[in-house]
Amino acid sequence: MEGLLYGRLPAGAAEEELGAQPQGSEEAKAFVNAFLKRSMPKMKDEAIQDMLTRKAVVLEHYSKKKKKGNRKKTKGFTAKQRRELRLFEIEPEQRRYAIFLPLHELWKQYIRDLCYGLKPDAQPQMVQGKLLKADLHGAIVTVTKSKCPSYVGITGIILQEMKHVFKIITKEDKLKVVPKLNNVFSLEIDGFISYIYGNKFQLRASERSAKKFKLKGTIDL
Repeated sequence: MEGLLYGRLPAGAAEEELGAQPQGSEEAKAFVNAFLKRSMPKMKDEAIQDMLTRKAVVLEHYSKKKKKGNRKKTKGFTAKQRRELRLFEIEPEQRRYAIFLPLHELWKQYIRDLCYGLKPDAQPQMVQGKLLKADLHGAIVTVTKSKCPSYVGITGIILQEMKHVFKIITKEDKLKVVPKLNNVFSLEIDGFISYIYGNKFQLRASERSAKKFKLKGTIDL
């Protein structure tokens, strides 16, 4: 077996195919030992010889570890900074009902797609469940009940939904900030009327998609 490891190449093959000068078995053995020492510098000579006797040689490869760069996490604005920058403020010249009617049309198409076309035979419970988790920006809502009588009858397009309030633009081009607490809202689309009980709706729009709502017949304010 040792002869196979250190044996010579066939006559003429070394010069013709590899362009190398023929060597004796001792020279070949010395070359193999020197090659293994260079390839495995951390291994002792005794260990290399032991590997050769068992005819199992695994050349080690030491890859350079890449240094992990310190990634800086981007920080968003704080609530105070957003207020100071007035990021969510709607300019007075933009507070016009007609400007947001196209948004309402887009919202209606979005709800139709969400509710599989809103066919006449659609189950009201299914529509109600979809609306409770849907994005309401662009919906036309009406305050139907309230502990504060001055809110009853307010109707308009929802421009902004926050955790505790709706910002609504009315047909009179007035921006109303209506709290969800102690108010009941209704919205109608293609003959389906849905009611939103603000006391159970005090969530951000992004949080509602994961919440499980229990459909109840009546809820007291």
